[in-house]
Amino acid sequence: MAATSEQNLRAFFALFGARLNEAQRERGWSVQRLAREAQVSRGLVYLALRGERVSLEACLRLVGAMGLKLEWELVDRRSKSVRHRLDTVHSAMGELEAAHFRRLGLRVAIDEPYQHYQFAGRADLVAWDPDARAMLHIENRTRFPDLQEAAGAYNAKRAYLGAALAERLGIAKWRSETHVMVALWSSEVLHSLRIRTESFRSLCPDDPAAFSQWWSRQPPSQGKTSALVVLDPTASGRQRIFISFDEALTARPRHAGYADLAARLAA
Repeated sequence: MAATSEQNLRAFFALFGARLNEAQRERGWSVQRLAREAQVSRGLVYLALRGERVSLEACLRLVGAMGLKLEWELVDRRSKSVRHRLDTVHSAMGELEAAHFRRLGLRVAIDEPYQHYQFAGRADLVAWDPDARAMLHIENRTRFPDLQEAAGAYNAKRAYLGAALAERLGIAKWRSETHVMVALWSSEVLHSLRIRTESFRSLCPDDPAAFSQWWSRQPPSQGKTSALVVLDPTASGRQRIFISFDEALTARPRHAGYADLAARLAA
């Protein structure tokens, strides 16, 4: 219970910091002006903008200074319908990816289980080309309330999923393994990437060229890579569906956050 509460608080302040950053940019306010209008210290403003925890009074002062309103939503965590809604955005990302790769004629598995001695888990999406002996693993992330938890799950799959899946499919060894963390193209995710840039670079150090090759039905012939891309599951027309990690550091968000996109998808 305590861990869950702590994660919820981290998620709230990460989203609050992202929204505050966005409002500050739109108004062209300096940190000094925001601090003056809200009657708080500049140090507190910096904390809030980074998504760090500040007092409720400080939150109310900051949003009030900008003419915003802080809203709360109480939900019954026992409700099956609520749990279903919590998966809406994640499901939309997986649906887009699965449909695309299946159209390309690739084998696709969703929520694929794997076991490696004491390590067990599930991969969000796996696609493979048995002739090229190439495997693609996608870890979809709608937000990052706990980066260490996300890194641990992703690293375990990078280390063990490929061998476990190859053995199950009767493939001696993959010639290429492409591991990709696909993050939602939202304000709160972009904020996380910008305040934890070096952590994400360490976790996903490679260029997303291998993922782009998969997207074009030309899986890489060899090598093992780990990259991060930012994706919009609602992209249409000539809009780009995904951008690289480096592009995401300066890109404008497509969605404010998880809750906003979930409401839009449910409408």
